[in-house]
Parts: sequence; C-alpha cells; structure tokens
Amino acid sequence: METVSKTSAAARVLAVRPVGTTAVLAELSGLHDVLALQALLLEEPLPGQVDVLAAAETVMVKADSPAAARRMGSLLLGMDLTVQSHAEGKLVQIDTVYDGEDLAEVARLTGLSAHGVIAAHTGQIWTVAFGGFAPGFGYMVGENQVLEVPRRSSPRTAVPAGSVALAGNYSAVYPRKSPGGWQLIGRTAAHMWDLSREQPALAAPGDRVQFRAVRELVEVAPQSTASDAARRENATTNATGTQSGLRILSPGLQSLIQDLGRPGHAGLGVSSAGALDRSSLRRANRIVGNQPSAAVVESVAGGLRVQAVGDQVLAVTGAPSALTVVTPSSASGEAAPEDDQPEQVRTVPMATAFALLDGEILTIGAPERGFRTYLAIRGGALADAVLGSRSTDTMSGIGPAPLAAGQLLGAGAATSSNVVGNPELQPDFPDTGVTVLDIVPGPRDDWFDDAALESLCSQDWAVTPRSNRVGMRLDGQPLNRSRDGELPSEGTMAGALQIPPEGQPVLFLADHPITGGYPVIGVVVDHQLDLAAQVPIGGSIRFRWAPGHGRPTSYSSPKTSQTKVSN
Repeated sequence: METVSKTSAAARVLAVRPVGTTAVLAELSGLHDVLALQALLLEEPLPGQVDVLAAAETVMVKADSPAAARRMGSLLLGMDLTVQSHAEGKLVQIDTVYDGEDLAEVARLTGLSAHGVIAAHTGQIWTVAFGGFAPGFGYMVGENQVLEVPRRSSPRTAVPAGSVALAGNYSAVYPRKSPGGWQLIGRTAAHMWDLSREQPALAAPGDRVQFRAVRELVEVAPQSTASDAARRENATTNATGTQSGLRILSPGLQSLIQDLGRPGHAGLGVSSAGALDRSSLRRANRIVGNQPSAAVVESVAGGLRVQAVGDQVLAVTGAPSALTVVTPSSASGEAAPEDDQPEQVRTVPMATAFALLDGEILTIGAPERGFRTYLAIRGGALADAVLGSRSTDTMSGIGPAPLAAGQLLGAGAATSSNVVGNPELQPDFPDTGVTVLDIVPGPRDDWFDDAALESLCSQDWAVTPRSNRVGMRLDGQPLNRSRDGELPSEGTMAGALQIPPEGQPVLFLADHPITGGYPVIGVVVDHQLDLAAQVPIGGSIRFRWAPGHGRPTSYSSPKTSQTKVSN
C-alpha cells in the first residue's frame, strides 16, 4: 500500500552539523520531515552513505570517508522534502496487561483515570518512527498527544523486559532488561527482538502497532531454528575435541570474538560493534593470511591462555605483551612420567606469524603499554554470524558470548592467501601517561560557553575503571552547560564525547547506544579511535581541536527544544 506523507510547504533540511569526520547531523522542523528525509535517503542513498539514523528532530548520516561526509552537507540542504512517498508498514498487535508501576502517576499527569489511560493507549494506532537505545526498541508516535508525559525524575536501574512505557509523545516496549527512565504502564510477552526471525524486530520503523488490553499473558517461546540445531551440533563436536582450533584455558579479564563489525543496522537499534582497535585486527589477519574481516580474539589487560588442538598458525598484535609458548612433556598437557622430557618454554614476537603445535600452550602477558591485544588464528575464529558479523556487542548482547575456560574456539576457513605475511612493525601504544586525541567540535558544542570549551582542552582527563567497550568514563574538572532545557534524543557514534548532567565526559566506543539525549561537545577524529581504544585504565587523555576545525556553527541557527526523549 502506498501512502503520501506531506510535510510543510517547501520543507527542507534546516541545518547540517558535522559529527566528527565521518558523519553529519541534519536538523529538521519536526518528525514528519524527519521521516520524509529518512525515506528519501533509504530509497536514494547519497554517495558514500553507510547508515541512516532518524531521531526526534534530526537524521544522522554516516559516511564511508571524511571526503564523502564533507560533500553531504550541501546535498542534504538541497533536498526537497515537500512530498515523499513511502510504503505503509505492517500492523502489529501487542497484547498488554496494564498494571505498570507508573500507571497511577500517568493518570495524574494526564488528568485521566487509570482506565482512561488504558483506553487512550489502546484506542489509537501507534507508528514506529525510529529505533534506538537497544535492538528492538522502537519509538512509537500516536495519533494524538493525550498521553504526553515527562520521563521519571529518577530513572530505574533495571526495567523488566516487555515493559510498555511512555515518555514525551512516544510509547515503547523495552525488548530486554535494561536501565530506563520512561513511565511504565504495562507489560507484554511479545518478543520485540528475536534473531531467529527473518526480520528480528517485531515492529520496525514504519510499522504500525495496536495495543490490546488483556488480563493475562501467554508466553510463547521462540522457535528453534536450523541455525540453533547446527550450533548445538557444533557444541557437541567441540566437546569431543575433534575440531581443530584453540582450547581456552583462561580468558583473562575479558576475551571476546570481534571482526570489523555490523554497520548499517542503526535503524533497528544495533550498533556497529567490532574491534575497538581496527588497525590491530587488520594487521593480525594480514600476518596469518586471513581475509581482513576475519574474526579474531580481542583481549584486555593480558592473561589470555590457550592450547592448540591440532597444529595452528597464530599472530598477536595490539598492546605489546610477552608471548610465552610452553610445549608440555606429553601431548595431553598432563604431567609426564619421569623418563619423559621436561616441558619446553620459548617466547615468540608480537606481530609475527608463528606455529602453535598440537598441545602447546600460549600465554599472553600483561601489556607493557596499551590495553588490548588481538589474537588471530589462520582461517579466522569460528562463530555464528549475526546480522552479517561475528562481533560480540556487549551493549545489546548480540553475537558470541565472552570466551570461557574449557571452551574450544574452532578455526574457520576465512583465508585470503596460501602463505602467511611478513612480520610487521607496530605503532607506538599509549602508557599510563597522557595521550593526546584530536576532536572535531560539535554537533552540540553550542550548549557550552567558551570557558567550558577551553576547560575541555586544557586539562588531563583520567580514564576511570568504570570504562568498557560502551564508553570510556573520564574524570576531571566538570564541564557546565550554558543553556537550560533538554536535548531531544538524536543519533550518536563511536568517538562522541557526551556530557551528562554531572559534567564528566563519556567517550563512546564501538558498543555505544545508538541514540543519546545528552549534548555531544565534540567527536574524536575517526582515524584516532584505534589509539583511544588502547589508552589503559589509569591513563589520561588530553583533547585538542583537530587541525582546521575551530569551534563550528551549523549552516543556520539551531532551535532550542525543551523536550528530551531518552532512556
């Protein structure tokens, strides 16, 4: 079915702001224009366009290069959004028990009774405008504003999966247990995100949703798929030890399977994830003769210990660490009889291909500098692909589970050459001193005065232990905002420096949330994200404006908004 969405007369993009070096943020007059631009970009992508993420009043467009991002500004400003045709999405019915903890509060805020809130929620069709926050979390717009309510003043640390909620002009269903500040009015057993389905999101952007009040819920377990059966069979094979690969003796602090990520799914609330130090991943794969995107093991702070099951070819790159290989006195690695030869110990260099023969054990020591190491096995680490990637996304829970002791990590067939590569030189890695990172101001640097901008780049920010793959939490002299009000949720990206109300920056990394409601004061240039990922806990970061980038302004003056929609 074709419908025509009409926006205001001569509707166009109001302003375009840079988001680092590889994305731009288009500002529009309202949600109708947002949806029109999103539909146009999905139908006719701009040159170099990688991903599109619509939000309340903006559309963020990610590019494959800084040059492509620079060209997008004038192209977006020239688009006519007056009439945009788009296909009407499917209608999804969601059975809901209306017994939420905030139902009475929503009734008070809207002037309705509890029954009136239920009638208003079920009596209209909701349209999924855009995704964000988490896979399967859709921001739904109703046909009226009767249920417009603010977020809770104090967000909950854990909202149960299936919670039906309201915030601002939106309704949503939490797909998994997570923190959140929306008003909870009910709960559903509907699986909002299920990777066994062809379309994982039950209600994707453009789909329509009808909520139906019920007295009780019927839980339907997701159906087992052929992929599930294959995974179980593979696990059985692994348990017998017949598959070639690496036995995980100790995963260290944290070891994850990572590749170059899964870009292009931001509209479903899925971040790119992938290796934090992409150049180290590519280097490791190049050395063992793998395809550039083959999966490897990303490990932090050393301690990873693996044993070869069958002869393997490996390479370790990233943070310089001592690599020790032990050849046990027996093939099983058990203690040998007295007449057997004692175990042999040798060291192997970083960034060089080496053989780990059947039964030999490799231990990666604590990094001398840097924070993350990358272990490549010839053929690539074997794992199920999810949305085209084998990366573990710690924010959403998508991808392989963290490696565990006793697990056998199989070797795949993702080779690109019959021979291994030459040893390679590695770059300098940061230590616990100060690492300088270049940033492009904005897109919301105008939420801060000159004193805050000067403070951002004139002090050393300590990397705290609360940092992870989602973001690096920094500690220093807090930055104060120069304007009141709250920012509507908008797209964000790796490298963004988001400033929460307490004023301590969070530097987003690969597993960051897709949308955010706090202003981003600047974005680390894309080619330095690998360096940022190697700054260790306890190290410090100093920011400086990237050459050629002063404090920017958008192509036209931004408007102030008093409504925030975030989670």
